[in-house]
Amino acid sequence: MEFDNIDPIGHEEEQPRRLFPSHRLRRGVYLLPSAFTVANLLCGYYAILASLEGHAGDFDNAACAIGFAIVLDSLDGRVARAMGTNSEFGTQFDSLADMISFGIAPAFLAYAWGIRAMAAAGAPDALHLTQLGWVIGFFYLGCAAWRLARFNIQGMAPGSNRFFAGMPTPAAAGMIAATVHFFQIPISDARLSVLWLLLLIALGILMSSTVRHYSFKDIQWTRRRPSLFVILIALLIGAIVKFSGPTLLLLASVYTMHGTVLQVVRVVRSRVASRHA
Repeated sequence: MEFDNIDPIGHEEEQPRRLFPSHRLRRGVYLLPSAFTVANLLCGYYAILASLEGHAGDFDNAACAIGFAIVLDSLDGRVARAMGTNSEFGTQFDSLADMISFGIAPAFLAYAWGIRAMAAAGAPDALHLTQLGWVIGFFYLGCAAWRLARFNIQGMAPGSNRFFAGMPTPAAAGMIAATVHFFQIPISDARLSVLWLLLLIALGILMSSTVRHYSFKDIQWTRRRPSLFVILIALLIGAIVKFSGPTLLLLASVYTMHGTVLQVVRVVRSRVASRHA
């Protein structure tokens, strides 16, 4: 009824304040995180199409698309949590998009850039390496699917919200994309193709392992920071813009190795402490 919000003495009841008073605006806010996920999915789809073209510029475009997908993937969850619009649907949708952008797309790119170009150049043992590339590419893809499924069930590393259990799939895809973006020219040497396949195996093992990798989720970006921190961030952004190839490859390589290095340090410290106990 029209007068349901009027109390017995004639005063209107105070309505609860809403963060988004307009129903249409609230609906738009709910769609915003999904829009980032759709953009992430689009980047993965484009990376697959560009990898199939087979030219050096197309490979670089595919690598850049995967890089943009990583940025979008980091934004959709943060936007959803900041606006209180996270949902089970959004979680599953994001996971499926990640499978395309960080599982299938980098596997396509890795095979097309590191194996197919070498086979087209008529290198010795090209047929055997091509078949091995199929197998290892599928191994990488399976490890990415395993990593995403495990994260959906278990979440972060036990006992700490600061670390992932296993290398996250965006980081593994970023390592592949950064390498392609740095070198750009496809591999035409069988020996380099073997090293490339060994890298894919290592990335797959890191994803399916329980080696802890830093998540950066404990950093509160909205808090006040020292001026030096702001300067360092500005320098990093400038280096990425001006020298994107070596900067991104360095960042991806450091993140890829840091989990294993920290794990070795923990094991050594534990053994030293047990000996002195």
